[in-house]
Amino acid sequence: MTEGVQDRQAEAGKRYDVFHTDCPARDVVDHVTSRWGVWVLISLRSNSLRFYELRDSIRGISEKMLAQTLRGLVQDGLIWREVEPTTPPQVTYGLTEFGRDVGEPLTELFDRITLRLSPHSAG
Repeated sequence: MTEGVQDRQAEAGKRYDVFHTDCPARDVVDHVTSRWGVWVLISLRSNSLRFYELRDSIRGISEKMLAQTLRGLVQDGLIWREVEPTTPPQVTYGLTEFGRDVGEPLTELFDRITLRLSPHSAG
C-alpha cells in the first residue's frame, strides 16, 4: 500500500498550511470536498462496499468519476481497497481510521441538513 498523506508528518509542532498550493494536505482537502468525495465517504460510513454497490448508492456518478474519486481517496489514505482474485476481480472499498475520522464531521453535517431541511424547501 502506498503511503498516505496522513502518514507524512509536518515539522514537529507545525500544522500543514492548506492555503499554500504546494501543501500536501491541500490535495486531501480537495479530494474530500470534491463533488463526489463527500458522497463516497458518507456512503462508506456504515460498511465496506464493492465498486458497483458504491456506484449504485451514489446516484448520478459515472463509473469514470467514481474510479477517479476512489483512486484519489485511496492515495490519500482515507479509504482502503481490496481486490479479490476472482474472474472478474471483485474490488471492495472501506474507510480507514483516517477516513472515519475525516468522515465523521461530514456525516454529522449530512445528518443535520437532512434532519432540519423542511419538506417544502427541498424542491
